[in-house]
Amino acid sequence: MDLFTLHRKELTENLRKLGIKDINVLDAISKVKRENFVKEEFRKYSYDNIALPLNSNQTISQPYTVAFMTELLEVKPGDKVLEIGTGSGYQSAVLAQMGAEVYSVERIKDLYLSSLEKLRQSGYSVRLKNDDGTMGWEENSPFDKIIVTAGSPRLPRHLLTQLKTGGRMVIPVGDETVQKLMLIKKSMNEEKNEAVYKAKEFENFKFVPLIGEEGWQII
Repeated sequence: MDLFTLHRKELTENLRKLGIKDINVLDAISKVKRENFVKEEFRKYSYDNIALPLNSNQTISQPYTVAFMTELLEVKPGDKVLEIGTGSGYQSAVLAQMGAEVYSVERIKDLYLSSLEKLRQSGYSVRLKNDDGTMGWEENSPFDKIIVTAGSPRLPRHLLTQLKTGGRMVIPVGDETVQKLMLIKKSMNEEKNEAVYKAKEFENFKFVPLIGEEGWQII
């Protein structure tokens, strides 16, 4: 067993101890090679439970955050999942490993090109687009699940409308310092024929800001 495989197993066990219960999430994290998605100089830290720097002042989220958000989504094989903020491509790989049909939008061209290549080399089929993630991916909507991997000042309207009835969205919402992780569930009021959104808040997290028309603006 090589060192990365050993560390991957150790990380999976640590996540279990930290409260991650979904065996499908844990199984995916035990199989996705995180070392392939981090910068070369940080590969030795691939399985430390920490965020790591990427280009363009972005980060690859700590494994616990990836696992926690993915667990909230309740991903099932065949689910059509929209990811906002491809970043390194690691979260996309975890979702694909779980059998999801993944669509991912990345605003930064450099990261888009890098994640495209890393996912291809790792054998994961993910549809990627270089665009404003706050606008979603309307032509491929609706989505069973939506995951946003950057902190937003509000719930982006376009993402809410692109979520399928009965679907789930996980998104960090707050200021530029700290955000509450929110789970949004969408249902339909049959009498009024209108969408109903129920929100549940979870613990504080710190994400890079969600930049775009319905997120933070670049000054």
